Amino acid sequence: MKNANYFYIFTEKRKMPGKLYLIPTTLGDTDLEKVIPNHVIEILNQTRFYIVENERTARRFLIKAKIKHKIDDLKFYVINKHDKNEDVSKLLKPVLEGNNTGIISEAGVPGVADPGSDIVNIAHQKSIEVIPLVGPSSIILALMASGMNGQNFAFAGYLPIKSNMRIKRIKFLENRSRNENQTQIFIEAPYRNQQLLNDILNACDYGTKLCIACDITLKSEFIKTKPIKEWTKSKPDINKRPAIFLLHAS
Repeated sequence: MKNANYFYIFTEKRKMPGKLYLIPTTLGDTDLEKVIPNHVIEILNQTRFYIVENERTARRFLIKAKIKHKIDDLKFYVINKHDKNEDVSKLLKPVLEGNNTGIISEAGVPGVADPGSDIVNIAHQKSIEVIPLVGPSSIILALMASGMNGQNFAFAGYLPIKSNMRIKRIKFLENRSRNENQTQIFIEAPYRNQQLLNDILNACDYGTKLCIACDITLKSEFIKTKPIKEWTKSKPDINKRPAIFLLHAS
């Protein structure tokens, strides 16, 4: 009987971890109901702990979602991309204490071109259940709309900032696309979009196809796929607009 009581006390103290929800947000100022399923709102109404990239953005999103909880009653833990592994691990404390917790990115889905992937990686190491929720991903939406190869593609992230290094990288991606029949996807800080576009047009062959997917899901959405030769005749103004670039060479 003594052993049974000891087992009971031990299991009581050792709480089961909560679940880690990967919560999608809008890609900009668009209506929630157009891009966020009701199931996500239901999860938000059951969640009080959040790991976020930007607390102000997260609060604004939750207010827009009209959740039942008072915003000031929620607990936010901010991801810092400069944090070391042990610091990142501390953000999972609420989950390990049995609380369901959500990760909210600055825009789109967590873990894709996003520091939330570090949290998810550590969560797996700690045997925490990770649940991705459906929502808008600018990368996937751009690929869907590009008309390019959706069976073989690669996301290259950000390209080098210096023009000479960036052009070298663009040529490498173009050659890889040609050799492997692979769509190459990459992004840039919105205020450097125009410089990147200029380098793409200068570096690539005229026959290579370029898709520019800008302001995805917004009223100002712009998605076009054309050969480089056609883009050189008419360049869109994409300065300071969130954009995805896709290349396919044949």
